Amino acid sequence: MKKLILALAVLSSVSCSSQNGGNTDMKIVAHRGGALIGNENTLSAFSKGLEAGADMIELDVHLTSDGAVVVCHDDSIDRTTDGKGRIEDMTLDQFKSAKALDRESGQPTEEPLPTLEEALDLIHGKAGILLEIKKFHKGQYEGIEQKVLDLVNAKGMHDDVTLQSFDDSILRKIHELDPGMRIEKLIICRPLPGLCIDNGLSTFSFRKYDFCASINSMRALTSRHFVKKCHKAGKEIKIWTVNSPDKVIPGVDAVISNRPDLFRK
Repeated sequence: MKKLILALAVLSSVSCSSQNGGNTDMKIVAHRGGALIGNENTLSAFSKGLEAGADMIELDVHLTSDGAVVVCHDDSIDRTTDGKGRIEDMTLDQFKSAKALDRESGQPTEEPLPTLEEALDLIHGKAGILLEIKKFHKGQYEGIEQKVLDLVNAKGMHDDVTLQSFDDSILRKIHELDPGMRIEKLIICRPLPGLCIDNGLSTFSFRKYDFCASINSMRALTSRHFVKKCHKAGKEIKIWTVNSPDKVIPGVDAVISNRPDLFRK
């Protein structure tokens, strides 16, 4: 009986390791809270991501016309709420008056999109946060980096939050303001010839991102070779958006997924 139990334990361990690409330490990041198990970037979605056992909750932030940091993926509320308009043109009250749409029915719920402060309060102490600072159609939100840092520090969450962006100038600004903040670089590119599509066409090199702890790469354009190159350069690598365990690339440090629940079963 003891031998049978031991054999089953070994098989279970091998299965788990295989499902996670051979990396038993791989972290699970709930993309927009878990965009296929909840209404993306809402407090209820973040709660579902936490219930699914995610190590981190990923969310996106913008700035309203009166300077509030709010959570939404797009620079307008048209797609995910019953409201209309660009976030940079609306006040916080106008932003909060819109109701999130149910992802299945498309009908308005009773839930508004949250402020960053509300999201921090909900997640605090339960998981890490991968926070993407967004741009809008005309450019960057002036002062958003300092506002985000102020909110994070006011909540005592400096070590719980990681900031990421496609935009190099945003990343450099964060690093200038707080060299101790963990920063990660979002990319859509192949390592050869090293050209990336982020906010335009840019070159990629590890030296260029020496202050970034991780390279967060689109899964479809990420090879096993690039995973090894990241590790050789002393960087972690997260891949997005991975919605099935069998799509994991061996060796990655984390997956960013709309279905975090599938990785914890």
